Amino acid sequence: MTGKLGLDPALVARARELARRAGQPVVDLARSHTTVSVERAVLRLAGVSGADPDGIPWVNRLVDAVVADVGLGHGVALPVFDALAREGVEDVTLLAQKAAAGSVRFDVPVGKAATAARRASRRAVAAGIRRIDRRRAERDRLVKRFGDPKQRPWIYLIVATGDIYEDIPQAQAAARAGADVIAVIRSTGQSLLDYVPEGATREGFAGTYATQENFRLMRAALDESSKELGRYVRLTNYASGLCMPEMATLAGLERLDMMLNDSMYGILFRDINPIRTFVDQRFSRQVHARAGIVINTGEDNYLTTADAVDEAHTVTVSQLLNEFFAHEAGLADGLLGLGHAFEINPDVPESLRLELAHALLARELFPDAPLKWMPPTKHMTGDVFRGNLLDGFFNLVGAMTGQGILLVGMMTEAVVTPWLSDRDIALQNVRYVLGAAGGLHEDFVPAPGGFIQQRAHRVLGEAVELLERIGEQSLLTAIAEGTFGIMKRPADRGKGLDGVARHEDDYHNPATEILEQPA
Repeated sequence: MTGKLGLDPALVARARELARRAGQPVVDLARSHTTVSVERAVLRLAGVSGADPDGIPWVNRLVDAVVADVGLGHGVALPVFDALAREGVEDVTLLAQKAAAGSVRFDVPVGKAATAARRASRRAVAAGIRRIDRRRAERDRLVKRFGDPKQRPWIYLIVATGDIYEDIPQAQAAARAGADVIAVIRSTGQSLLDYVPEGATREGFAGTYATQENFRLMRAALDESSKELGRYVRLTNYASGLCMPEMATLAGLERLDMMLNDSMYGILFRDINPIRTFVDQRFSRQVHARAGIVINTGEDNYLTTADAVDEAHTVTVSQLLNEFFAHEAGLADGLLGLGHAFEINPDVPESLRLELAHALLARELFPDAPLKWMPPTKHMTGDVFRGNLLDGFFNLVGAMTGQGILLVGMMTEAVVTPWLSDRDIALQNVRYVLGAAGGLHEDFVPAPGGFIQQRAHRVLGEAVELLERIGEQSLLTAIAEGTFGIMKRPADRGKGLDGVARHEDDYHNPATEILEQPA
């Protein structure tokens, strides 16, 4: 028996082995398929940038042209770099422009032409990956220069105005008020766009569009704040939806530090095809691993559609699956911001003790992961006094259980987009609790055999039972039957399925080859 909860190591090992068995067929599926977004990410690494006069990215135009001529299953690298050689063009963006004008035809090269295209594509993509490597080294230097926050958990605060030029001063003000991580919420519906908008944007809805230029602008602003405050301020955005691989790539190129990246969020809550999601997720996580980006998974979302007590074990199952998928893609434990949330109805008897049990279970199952602890949202009523108290309880549980990343709760949740004054009050709440009880996890030990231990053991046992059932069918079947978040998502339906293809025998992806090489 180990830790504060007295968990059975054999049962924990059994849970991980069952997660591996459930996840491996999905990994095999991902390794044998590609998507339009994976291929666009490859070309972005090779240097394609910009958009046409209608705002359609040149990388979309280029992939669409290749697919129209030779299909998707060969990958785009060989046809594109073969065409570059035939056309005598050196710039891939220029080739995209010529293809959009209909003046280039694509073929799948063979023989010497294929060998030359492989070499050229690998050189071009390797240059993009070297840029990601430089940005990671740059982060390491800045963290060493400015330092990390003195306390854990890191204080994570959301900015969401819709206008990048309004987000910047709000983010900097939040950093001055104590935020360690700034998350720029993405514009409503962007996860369903099968392209990444270009340039700085000012017209988002309940969030700001995730674009490479917006990433660059906010990163530069927070670097200024890091210098001013003497601590490195981290930046978060989203690698989810139909453009997950591209978002991950752009984040690596612009030195973002964290990205929302969950294995099932897009499937369950955006009705994106499961196969599309798992293929895109694997590539995006390989990029995150290379870039040293902490992923934030989305288990908290399950508890907004399902009961947080009855379905607590599904959160644990998802965490274990996310861990397996992340490790397989090359992410170390220190980059796994696995999610969980404070979403039990406060009217439930002993709700705080139940929350303590769930939070401590996550902490002990994943001791080396910077867990992301999410505040109450589902049961916020608009009563700001009650809401501020609930957020205080949430902050206290975070301190008592040693969470890694604490998302700041807002007492105006479900009422308005928070004002700056709302954020100030919320940050005061966090600062008070962490200042008064930040080390409480060192002293907090549940009673042996008591309520908290029993609840944690029950949730882990139910998680193992669910993983056994998933192993008897398949993870895709379990998702189709509504196992997670009570959302039913069959593998042969959902948005983006038409952008998926099985690998042909000659499929070539230079980015995957490089990313999968031993370090």
